[in-house]
Amino acid sequence: MERKIIRREKEKEYEGKHNSLEDTEQGKNCKSTLMTLNVGGYLYITQKQTLTKYPDTFLEGIVNGKILCPFDADGHYFIDRDGLLFRHVLNFLRNGELLLPEGFRENQLLAQEAEFFQLKGLAEEVKSRWEKEQLTPRETTFLEITDNHDRSQGLRIFCNAPDFISKIKSRIVLVSKSRLDGFPEEFSISSNIIQFKYFIKSENGTRLVLKEDNTFVCTLETLKFEAIMMALKCGFRLLTSLDCSKGSIVHSDALHFIK
Repeated sequence: MERKIIRREKEKEYEGKHNSLEDTEQGKNCKSTLMTLNVGGYLYITQKQTLTKYPDTFLEGIVNGKILCPFDADGHYFIDRDGLLFRHVLNFLRNGELLLPEGFRENQLLAQEAEFFQLKGLAEEVKSRWEKEQLTPRETTFLEITDNHDRSQGLRIFCNAPDFISKIKSRIVLVSKSRLDGFPEEFSISSNIIQFKYFIKSENGTRLVLKEDNTFVCTLETLKFEAIMMALKCGFRLLTSLDCSKGSIVHSDALHFIK
């Protein structure tokens, strides 16, 4: 009986060591298939099989020792190219197709990266995408900010692009985050229009925006300023001829933008 117990214990010990050796070998193999690239200061970790997906390319040459590549201070391969754009190069290698975020406008730069990395498939897809964009007529986007300085109208923001209106709403929630859990729907006229017609004037002349329950949101001047800054950030250009007597752009009664 004792011999059987000892034998079982030895068998378990052997199995444990054997499994441990297998795990160690698998860990080593896993690490050996990974590579860290420093592309323009941005670190990317990927598998060797991803980089060697297409033969006779720059990255395949580095992995297989055909191309000499310098190392950074940490021992990673260093490639002096656009680190931000490289994510699209790497995604192309992973997916086998070009998938870009909405509103991507750096086709020419990405085409240069495709040429450098010798990825003909990527270069062709970038070219095809750029040609389609040139043929597609772009709808002009209009933005109008009007301020009637009275409670019947107040401040009105119109834009024929609902996504921009959504951005304005999100920004206003951030500006008033101590008072708003979400955008007050009482100020929404449609998906294209926001109108702030509930406000009172403070002692110093500042117009304070109120909700229907009379809780304070922020000032109309702040709302106008945030809408203007958001417009400029999103690529709109100002068409309105400003009246110098009004002072700054925030004090103008009507502002018209186009994109």
